[in-house]
Amino acid sequence: MGYARDRNPTWTALEEVLGALEGGQALGFASGMAAVAAVFDQLPERAVVVAPHSPYGGTARLLDQLQASRGWQVRRVDVADTDATLAAMAGAAMLWVESPTNPLLAIADLPVLFAAAKQSGVFIGADNTFATPINQRPLDLGADVVVHSVTKYLAGHSDLVLGAVVTRDEEIYRRIHEHRIYRGAIPGPLETWLALRGIRTLELRLERAQRSAALIADRLAAHPRVERVRYPGHPDDPGHARAAAQLKGFGAMISFEPVGDAVAADRLCRSTRLWVHATSLGGVESSLERRRRWPEESPAVSETLIRLSVGIEDVEDLWADLAQALEQLS
Repeated sequence: MGYARDRNPTWTALEEVLGALEGGQALGFASGMAAVAAVFDQLPERAVVVAPHSPYGGTARLLDQLQASRGWQVRRVDVADTDATLAAMAGAAMLWVESPTNPLLAIADLPVLFAAAKQSGVFIGADNTFATPINQRPLDLGADVVVHSVTKYLAGHSDLVLGAVVTRDEEIYRRIHEHRIYRGAIPGPLETWLALRGIRTLELRLERAQRSAALIADRLAAHPRVERVRYPGHPDDPGHARAAAQLKGFGAMISFEPVGDAVAADRLCRSTRLWVHATSLGGVESSLERRRRWPEESPAVSETLIRLSVGIEDVEDLWADLAQALEQLS
């Protein structure tokens, strides 16, 4: 018998379920960032990588490090701008996408981008954490690998840290499995079991949360103390038509900019009672934060932007709490 660092029955159970949901073979990792790093490690030195200009903060920092340590050329683009993204792919080794992006909720034209990448031999990686396989399956559209922060929607209870990579390519699977064995970024069996428990209610949780998110987004858009709302399900959102064509549901993430400055936005976040002021997302509890409170957040993100993760609480309770916090803005 070999080390459990290679595989064990608890990991296998989760990997079989997640693989079936995404339509590929899954590998669990110690965190979402461990999964991202395993994918990025497949690329050589001096690789050209196309990535969103405002991706998840951990991914952005890792790209910066690889640019410095491995000579990568990272071409940052607005992935919702299809022409600009296609132009940036010339000579690239990898296209890395989030759709919706974190935290701006931009929607990329995945069928067009993936088809062009395939034609040019560009490796395609997709972070599907926000959409989940309930709303979107990037492997069906041509992605080579899909990455998840299992910590978020898949596990759904804010009580673990875990990641995953899913692929249909046997050689990619072999290389990433080998990376996990020898780099040691293995998931804990307890965390894996908890994630498997969480996935059992994924569809129910997401259905409830995104229904509430749609209502909250509509009310935010009509509120006099809100300047801008981003939610793909809102008819006025710039990504709405594309999201309606590509996604089975619009998700439960909302970003909005209240009136005032960053100090006012911070005060709003501290004024809620039911919404949890926290940086994680995708749990049964609703959470919010001003994203630029983190110095490493992209300058493309407004100083006042507040990201909401809508949970499964009563929607009227959630709105009442958010509304009273908005009313405190001068």
